[in-house]
Amino acid sequence: MKTTSSIKSEVKERQPKKWLHSESMERKNAWDAYPGEKKQIVFDFAEGYRAFISNNKTERECVKAFVEKAKDAGFKDIKELVKNGQKLVAGDRVYAEIMGKSLALYVIGEQPLANGMNILGAHIDSPRLDLKQNPLYEDQNLVLLDTHYYGGVKKYQWVTLPLALHGVVAKKDGTVVEINIGDKPGDPVVGITDLLIHLAGEQMEKKANKVIEGENLDVLIGNLPIDKSETQTEEKERVKAQILQLLQQQYEIDEEDFLSAEIEVVPAGEARDYGLDRSMIMGYGHDDRVCAYPSFEAMLQMQTPARTSVCLLVDKEEIGSVGATGMQSRFFENTTAEVLALCEDYQELTLRRCLQNSKMLSSDVSAAYDPNYASVSDKKNVAYFGKGLVFNKYTGARGKSGSNDANAEYIAQLRRIFDKNEVAFQTAELGKVDQGGGGTIAYILANYGMEVIDSGVAVLNMHAPWEIISKVDLYEAYKGYVAFLNEA
Repeated sequence: MKTTSSIKSEVKERQPKKWLHSESMERKNAWDAYPGEKKQIVFDFAEGYRAFISNNKTERECVKAFVEKAKDAGFKDIKELVKNGQKLVAGDRVYAEIMGKSLALYVIGEQPLANGMNILGAHIDSPRLDLKQNPLYEDQNLVLLDTHYYGGVKKYQWVTLPLALHGVVAKKDGTVVEINIGDKPGDPVVGITDLLIHLAGEQMEKKANKVIEGENLDVLIGNLPIDKSETQTEEKERVKAQILQLLQQQYEIDEEDFLSAEIEVVPAGEARDYGLDRSMIMGYGHDDRVCAYPSFEAMLQMQTPARTSVCLLVDKEEIGSVGATGMQSRFFENTTAEVLALCEDYQELTLRRCLQNSKMLSSDVSAAYDPNYASVSDKKNVAYFGKGLVFNKYTGARGKSGSNDANAEYIAQLRRIFDKNEVAFQTAELGKVDQGGGGTIAYILANYGMEVIDSGVAVLNMHAPWEIISKVDLYEAYKGYVAFLNEA
């Protein structure tokens, strides 16, 4: 992994300086900063990310992978520090997780916490299908799993794809079994069937949001009946009996264990290089792991920052940031209180000052300009592939409803930081006025009074099973996050 100093030395070699800007407001192509062999810097970083999203398709898997890497980088579990009464000093690294689904990492800075922190925030949940608690049934020698979709999806995009099952089953004896079917070498895949075109006359006349109904997103998983000699099950349930036998043999779980399971249906297969020039990545879960991964990697670069650095990776953003592991919970506030208590004598007023004086990049993906659907975008205010990290002063919908609207002074400070470090960045809105909109976790952190702006990476096919990003935008995001943590 490149260090902050090596990144800065690479930047100094570029000519000419100030390549990001022209006399017009148009941003230049970020690839121009990496002529010839220098492109390998971008491709190497992107390959690490491609492998990460290929291997980690749920929020639990992301947290587990991040924690393992954080420990190797010297981060310590805050629970152990609290238990041992160990104090924190500048340069110390600490992390906290909740329910295996959200994660906060801190690198303690030289300044008192009352001066505030520099925070990188992103979410690690993605649109998907979840199994219902009583999902398994047989119908005419076919066994299926009943699902409920999670987050905003176009339901018709999820049929006829190879799908995988990832998640956990918690058993009554306290053991937790990890499930991964469809992504290991040699694994079978599962999927959702669709109606053949010859019989789809009525279906094709429906609106897109009705072509596939939510209750019809059932996943086909089996057709082979169990041998009659192995069961007393009635004839109509023999295929289901075979599936249950397989689950018992491979995972030691029975049908009732689905009651305490969290199993997600996700696209099967690895993320792939996209484009003949390999300049892009197609994968599942870019929203929002394409921001979470470079945020985490930026944290690993911090040694002893002036202001405490934080990386906050949360669950449930796709359904409103609710629940114990969502941004609307007290997890981050409570963890920061624990960090404060380990650094100095805890006072409620100090915690409030710490949060209010903090600065944050609320990183989430932005809609990239698509020539096939140009009519939904304002070309002067849309994100483009290859033009770097994206900033959204505001999100929301129709009159900025529900949005965080960042202060002009804060944006000016960020411009100075990124220009100084020659980070390619652009500004954008999420579609034309009255076209639509969206939201992030930004407004929740802004409730503390801290400076917050939405930032992230441009994505095509957003919320589809397979999304697309530009590798250079990913790398510029990483560089921008390092610069922000060091200098904001």
